[in-house]
Amino acid sequence: MNRIPIREVQETLAGVLLKLGMSAKRAQICARLFAETTRDGVYTHGINRFPRFVRTIQNGSVDVKAEARRVSGFGALERWDGLRGPGNLNALTAMERAIRLSREHGIGCVALGNTNHWMRAGTYGWQAAEAGMIGICWTNTMPNLPPWGGAEPVIGNNPLVLAVPRESGPVVLDMAMSQFSYGTLESYRKKGEMLPMDGGFDEAGNLTRNPGAIEKSWRPLPVGYWKGSGLSVVLDMIAAMMTLGKATHELSRDPLFEAGISQMFLAINPAAFGPAPRSAEIADEIVASLHVSKPAKEGGKVRYPGEQTLRVRAENEKLGLPVEPAEWQQILAM
Repeated sequence: MNRIPIREVQETLAGVLLKLGMSAKRAQICARLFAETTRDGVYTHGINRFPRFVRTIQNGSVDVKAEARRVSGFGALERWDGLRGPGNLNALTAMERAIRLSREHGIGCVALGNTNHWMRAGTYGWQAAEAGMIGICWTNTMPNLPPWGGAEPVIGNNPLVLAVPRESGPVVLDMAMSQFSYGTLESYRKKGEMLPMDGGFDEAGNLTRNPGAIEKSWRPLPVGYWKGSGLSVVLDMIAAMMTLGKATHELSRDPLFEAGISQMFLAINPAAFGPAPRSAEIADEIVASLHVSKPAKEGGKVRYPGEQTLRVRAENEKLGLPVEPAEWQQILAM
């Protein structure tokens, strides 16, 4: 594993995007989002995901020159068309608009349709929380998860993010509707490790901890069984209805052509009622209650969502981003 300074990674990725026709400013932002995702420890959707992103540009699924635009609105609610532009840039724009609306109305909601994969879902929760807002966002995806009681993937693992601002470190929950995301399955498979618990079904319909078997069957386990399955369906419905865009069943099952997806971005302003120091105290008290609770294992620690991210971020900023030599050589060759 190589360690490369984050600035070098960003400049390298931006150089590739420039060659693909992206403007200099947007290439820097897009590259920064990929680099920061690896910096924060989400390796499956950072630098490692970049080659696939390039392929979606080359096959026409992603239009590097397209920028999301507002098509309609009513007060704090707006509908935007992503025009199949780069998913992470579209999502960044949509959450920024939701934040601006929340400063004016107390709440802001942007429904973004006809967009592409947004890479790390948590990016936009951190974006909202670091702006002092409560952030909620989700996306639908290609069919890659079986509904409860079903034997084929017809719903999406539809990542959901909930973020809470906090001065000493935002609380950010970033979760897919599958017990283990496909990125996590891939990571365990490449390391030759079994999952810590059952994560899906093999081709014979048996529960398994074998990540490769689950990837092959396309039958990961919905989080909370029927509850995760139901939540996936409802999130898909809301996103498609609000954007008037595509629902999961209308999307390609080929990850290289997963285009035209639907997403929702909400920002809620805790200060809308005026100065609220008690609001910040509540978040801190909840975190404190977790930290003093008894861990399941001797010497263990109970953490809040996003706490590990802050530790990994600091380590990678100091030492450089961990990059597989083969992946880096592939990017350099671009």
